[in-house]
Amino acid sequence: MKIAFLGPEASFTQLTATQLFPNEELIPKVNILDCFLAVQNNEVDKAVVPLENSIEGTVSMTLDYLYQTPEIKIEAEAVMPIAHHLMIHPSQDNNTEIEKIYSHPQALAQSFHFLNQKYPDVPKQDFASTAAAAKRVSENPERKIAAVANKFAANLYGLKVIDENIHDVEENHTRFIVISKTENSYQNEMQSIGKKTAMLITLPEDHAGGLHQVLSVFAWRNMNLSKIESRTLKTKLGNYFFFITVVGDWNNVLYINSIDELIAIGADVKFLGNYKEFLLDG
Repeated sequence: MKIAFLGPEASFTQLTATQLFPNEELIPKVNILDCFLAVQNNEVDKAVVPLENSIEGTVSMTLDYLYQTPEIKIEAEAVMPIAHHLMIHPSQDNNTEIEKIYSHPQALAQSFHFLNQKYPDVPKQDFASTAAAAKRVSENPERKIAAVANKFAANLYGLKVIDENIHDVEENHTRFIVISKTENSYQNEMQSIGKKTAMLITLPEDHAGGLHQVLSVFAWRNMNLSKIESRTLKTKLGNYFFFITVVGDWNNVLYINSIDELIAIGADVKFLGNYKEFLLDG
């Protein structure tokens, strides 16, 4: 089986994909859209993409492509603890004066206070990914540069970690999803931590109380919504779709009938699936 993931190698997404699919062929993709297209065009069986970070929030591109690719479903969800470390080339001394620090914008933001306190005058430069930043450091042994990345990247590119766990918030996690064209086909012997159901809802029309009308469908059924987020439809101002997740299994007849009620009031509903959630090792 072929599994696409948001690359490059040694990214947190690959670390997630490795744990979810330890015996499958993993194929890195340059961006999230390429992951979706690979699934849509049957180049791969599934893909692993980030959905949300506990510090930086939702990955908007993932929501947009879930909406724009109607045949794609969510098969599983995995939560990965995120740990950032500062690393240099092993040819450099630990006490060397670092000239520049590279990393992905989110990693730099998540380590802002540490970097600002210990390296206030060192320029920080955005890079395509934490793994790409580590690769840049490995390819320039003569330069006094550093990267913020994970230990997977440090091991892959032979770098030396000089500051561990530099992220500002201890509870830093990223939520990843497994996408494919099928529902409930993901199999894994790992113990799940629960189940969720996800759907995309477009309101019937722009009128007062429209969102309240939709939410009332869930409220009287005592359905616990763990997330509700709006995204623009990119048509005109004021047009949105909503990404909603419900905690629990979907075998309750009241839950199943909620879709019919939403359709009956004129809402457009894309059911993304009822799937297991896993907690991975960082």
